[in-house]
Amino acid sequence: MMSRPRSFAGFTLIEMIMVIVITGILAGMVAVFITRPIQGYVDSVRRAELTDQADVALRRMTRDVRLALPNSLRTVPNGFEFIMTKSGGRYRDPADGSTGGNFLSFTSATTTFDVLGPMPLMNGGDHVVVYNLGAGYTPADAYTGGNVATLGGTGAITANPVALTSNPFAAQSPPLPSPSARFQVVDQNDLVVRYVCDGTTLTRFSGCTLATPSTCAAPGAQLAGSAATCTIDFAPTATGRNGLLYIQLKLTDTPSDESVTLFQQIHVDNSP
Repeated sequence: MMSRPRSFAGFTLIEMIMVIVITGILAGMVAVFITRPIQGYVDSVRRAELTDQADVALRRMTRDVRLALPNSLRTVPNGFEFIMTKSGGRYRDPADGSTGGNFLSFTSATTTFDVLGPMPLMNGGDHVVVYNLGAGYTPADAYTGGNVATLGGTGAITANPVALTSNPFAAQSPPLPSPSARFQVVDQNDLVVRYVCDGTTLTRFSGCTLATPSTCAAPGAQLAGSAATCTIDFAPTATGRNGLLYIQLKLTDTPSDESVTLFQQIHVDNSP
């Protein structure tokens, strides 16, 4: 006498096996169609993240370069550097028609001067730079220090007269005052900023020394977490009043080997 097939919730074992097999076949068919859309979504998210990293890095570099001391931007191996300014203003000069006050002297060792107009942001220990012309124009090259003076005192400077610890401008030969009596202020803690793109990371160094070559204390701030390679070119115009910094930044996602490339052209104001 044959036994009846066992049943579960009204289904026989054979029927349940058939349902499982059919469900597996349908699931396999569906997986074929949804794999590509899911992979496409993952790829688009990865590309968006790479693009966002590159865009933020280029915007940061653009913002910094626009604060560069005129004629201080220069290329270095795998990157570029420049002297960062925090503010600027005009000093009292005998040629401006003033009959009194404290003139910034380029002939005597006088260490006080008046600022004309609103007082710029500056503190004791910061540096004042006048008429920077860049490399090859000593003493008007801030990297050599011939046109850089240190502000005296401590804390914020909010009123005239402004005191210097010494007057290097009087030692210039020949004297090189600014034709428009302008000066720039460089923060004592953020002298030279350098960007290095070495094929592995894009890194921003700050507080580098005023020297040729300048030296930077590690570590710097990493701006891009993906493998970064750059093409950097800087060309001043024929008049030297302006420059153009070209940066092409390529970021590569290591696991997928996918990359994005963005470029930026940054106007550099070199009017001292």
